[in-house]
Amino acid sequence: MQEPRQQQLRSLEALIFSAEEPVNLQTLCQITGQKLTPGELQEAVDELNRDYEATGRTFRIHAIAGGYRFLTEPEFADLVRQLLAPVIQRRLSRSMIEVLAVVAWHQPVTKGEIQQIRGASPDYPIDRLLARGLVEVRGRADSPGRPLQYGTTAAFLDLFHLPSLKDLPRLREIKEILREHEEQQYLAEGGSPEATDDNDNGQIEVNE
Repeated sequence: MQEPRQQQLRSLEALIFSAEEPVNLQTLCQITGQKLTPGELQEAVDELNRDYEATGRTFRIHAIAGGYRFLTEPEFADLVRQLLAPVIQRRLSRSMIEVLAVVAWHQPVTKGEIQQIRGASPDYPIDRLLARGLVEVRGRADSPGRPLQYGTTAAFLDLFHLPSLKDLPRLREIKEILREHEEQQYLAEGGSPEATDDNDNGQIEVNE
């Protein structure tokens, strides 16, 4: 018979491993019937990660978007990217990445403010980002016409493996994010030239 601590760790591991999105403390406690504090859960995750490290596993549990999920170690990123590239279904165009970056760093932000910063209409990218659940409406601005304001969602944090908005990279680092995205898109298209949408001007300028 398993020791209570080992059973607890195995239960948490099974749930986090099986979930398709980050699992939060409330969900883990509800399903397992355990009453864990945030500190106790983090301690359990740390213990699991120490075991993975000691046994040379290629993955760890990370705090992402208010919950926990398994991620492959960075050294295997190229291998995993090549495996997944042919079946990537949720690629983001350059214009969507640009608009998403503006929303992330300036939220809540209106379409007019996005256009002023980016220099191009954000209508199409915003519609696509809303459809994919990466941005959401955050109310209306206290300005003439009371335009809608937009902000990022938990799905955005999950996509970029961010624990919270406080962990956003510095603005100059967005160029590296764009390069990585373009490499993924290039692989996903079998090495063909980068595809763009009708509203993509192919340019981005990042100032800090």
